[in-house]
Amino acid sequence: MKQQLIGSHISTTGGLHNAIERGTSIGATAIQIFTKSNRQWFEKKISDADATLFKTAWANSPIKEIVVHAAYLINLGSSKPEVEEKSIKALTDEINRCAQLGIRYLVLHPGSHLGAGVEPCLKQIARNLDTVFEQAAPDVMVLLETMAGQGSNVGFAFEQLHTMRTLTRHKTRVGFCVDTCHIFSAGYNINTEASWQETITAIDKVLGLEHVKAFHVNDSQTACGSNKDRHAPLGEGLIGLATFKHMMLDQHVAHIPKILETPSDPAMLLWAKEIALLNSFIQ
Repeated sequence: MKQQLIGSHISTTGGLHNAIERGTSIGATAIQIFTKSNRQWFEKKISDADATLFKTAWANSPIKEIVVHAAYLINLGSSKPEVEEKSIKALTDEINRCAQLGIRYLVLHPGSHLGAGVEPCLKQIARNLDTVFEQAAPDVMVLLETMAGQGSNVGFAFEQLHTMRTLTRHKTRVGFCVDTCHIFSAGYNINTEASWQETITAIDKVLGLEHVKAFHVNDSQTACGSNKDRHAPLGEGLIGLATFKHMMLDQHVAHIPKILETPSDPAMLLWAKEIALLNSFIQ
């Protein structure tokens, strides 16, 4: 079977280019990074020299795909005008940073309605995505992530993600990132090979698998339908290891990069082990 792109979320401590070496050291062929602090609005500009260093390191590595995760503070669906305004600016800046680094995918938590209601929130997110796309650099796709349904977060149902993309005027710039823990917690049971295939069929029918550009590969500490976002190491949660084997053997998603966000250790030994495990399923 053809090699699949597998990796994990990697720290950029000491410089963005360091993520390339760290990812390579654990056998990754795809990685995810933050290009700034994920919990602050402030961002330090990326210098041309740093961008060149990053792109050179990437070109000379076995890493085939890099995706960026947007800061958690961004909420395009916020009912608070000041947060909405900050979110539009922050997402625009994040897209520009991706473009500067030659990265084509930016994963985004769609947003939370904070009590204002799901439907108005979906419309607001789509409207604000259009605003962002009209002022941000081209050639970067925003991947709306499937959510667990915690709190007032939207995006926990495939239909909600479909609605947001449908309502935008820039559909070619909107894709999806499917998180296995999140969809399980949202109520999509993927415990068996049959239920995995049913879920993939539903994703294809509602979202279109051609629009899914990344997977977040995580087991879940909590039960199906719990609406709680609690990642677990592969095989140590309630999804179970068999599902991840089904995933790796599923030709419908073989081309999609798979990124671990499981709990790991500072030396990334667990991620190295899990990358090797996922690869073993297809060898």
